Amino acid sequence: MSATTRITVTLPTEQVAELRKLTDNVSGYVAEAVARQIRHQLLADDLRRYQEEHGAFSDDEMSAAHARIFGPDGSADSASAA
Repeated sequence: MSATTRITVTLPTEQVAELRKLTDNVSGYVAEAVARQIRHQLLADDLRRYQEEHGAFSDDEMSAAHARIFGPDGSADSASAA
C-alpha cells in the first residue's frame, strides 16, 4: 500500500449524499477519481506536445485511435479507457 496523507475536502451536501449511496469507502472512491483525472490531464498534455512537434492528427489517425479505444462498433464496453 502506498503512503497516504489525510486532507479535508469540501463538497456540496448533495454530492456527499450521492457518494455515500455509491460506496462505503469514500476515500477510496475519491482517490480513484483523482487518479483518473490526473491520468486524463497527463494524456492531454502528452497529446498536445505531440501535435506541437508533429502536427495535428489526421482523420485516419483519429479513426484508428477511436476504434482502438472504443472498439470497432464504437462502444466503450470493449475497452477500459483510462
